[in-house]
Amino acid sequence: MSTPVITRSTRASRMAAAVAAFAAVVLIAAPWWGSSASLRLIGEMMIYIALGSLWNLLAGYAGLVSVGQQAYVGLGVYITVMVSVLLGVHPFFAIPLAGGLAALISIPVAMLAFRLQGAYFAIGTWVVAEVFRLIAAQLGSSVGLGGGSGISIPTAMMQMIAPGKFWRDASIYWLLLLLGLGALALVYGLLRSRVGLALTAIRDSEVASASLGVDIRRIKYAVYVAAAGMTGIAGALIALQKIRVSPDAAFSVNDWTAIVIFIVVIGGIGTIEGPVIGTMIYFLLREYLADLGSTYLMILGALAIAVMLVAPQGVWGFVKQRFGLSLFPTGYRVSSLDPSADTGEDVSALPPAATTRSY
Repeated sequence: MSTPVITRSTRASRMAAAVAAFAAVVLIAAPWWGSSASLRLIGEMMIYIALGSLWNLLAGYAGLVSVGQQAYVGLGVYITVMVSVLLGVHPFFAIPLAGGLAALISIPVAMLAFRLQGAYFAIGTWVVAEVFRLIAAQLGSSVGLGGGSGISIPTAMMQMIAPGKFWRDASIYWLLLLLGLGALALVYGLLRSRVGLALTAIRDSEVASASLGVDIRRIKYAVYVAAAGMTGIAGALIALQKIRVSPDAAFSVNDWTAIVIFIVVIGGIGTIEGPVIGTMIYFLLREYLADLGSTYLMILGALAIAVMLVAPQGVWGFVKQRFGLSLFPTGYRVSSLDPSADTGEDVSALPPAATTRSY
C-alpha cells in the first residue's frame, strides 16, 4: 500500500512544464523562422495574454472588476512616446519608466476608486480612463504629441532600438514575448506565495478571509498597483509595435478592456490557463470571422453569453471541474509515492493534521 504525500506537481503539470519550455524555445527563435507578419501576430497575442492574465488577477482573485484598465495602457503609450520623442530617452529605458509612473499614478486612483463597490467601482474605473483620454487629447497638441489626431513615432526613435529592420523587429518581438511569458510567470509565482493564498481566500469568501486575519484592503491595493504597473509596461510595448499613437487608440475601451474581458470569460476566469486559452480562441475567431464586419462582434457577444450560461467558469474552468486537470497548480495535492498511482486528489480531503502549514 503506497503512502500518500503532499505535493504541488502532478504528472500533467510536469508534462505541461516541459511543453511550455519547448514552446518558449521555439518562440524565442521565431525571428529566424517566421515572417514579419508572424512576429507581429505572436507579439499581439502576447499583449493580450499579459493583459488577460493581469485582469484575471484583478477580477478572478481580488474581486476587482475593472473596466478602466485601458487607462494604464494609454499612460504607458504616452509616457513612452513623451520621454523618448521629447526628452530623447532610449525607448528601452522608457519602458520601465512607463511602468513605474503608471503604478505611481494608480495609487491615488485606487484611493478614489476603492471608495466604490461592485458596479460602481467598474463604472468609476471607466470614468477615470475617459478622463485620462480627454487629458491626452487636450494636452497632446500643446506638448507636441499631436492632440486628438495623435502622432507617429519618428524613424530616428525607432532606429535607436536596433540598427537594422530585422534586429529592430526581433527586439520588439522578444520584448513582447517577455511581457506575455513574464506576466504568466508573475501571476503564477504570486498565486503560489502567501499573497496568492490570501487572494484565493478572498476569491472564495471575503468574510471568511477577513475573519482569518487577511488584510483584504491592503492586498487589493497591492494587486491593483502591481497590475497597473505591468499594464503600463504593456502600453509602452504597444506604442513601439503600433508606431502610430492617438488618444482614441491608446485609451480604447474596446481594444484593451472589452476584448480582454471576453478572453478571460471565454478561457476561464480564476485560472492561470484561462487567459492563454481565451487568447487562442479569440485570435482564431478573429482570423475567420473578421471579414463579417459588425456581425463578427455579434458572434463574439453571442458566444460569450453562451459560454457564461453553459460553463460559467469558462472553457478551462469546465475542463478543470470535469476532469480535475490543472496544468499550473498553485495549491497542494495528495499524490502517491508511486508515480503510476498519482491521483491528484485535492488536499482538502486530508485530515486537518496533514494539511497544517504555518504563515
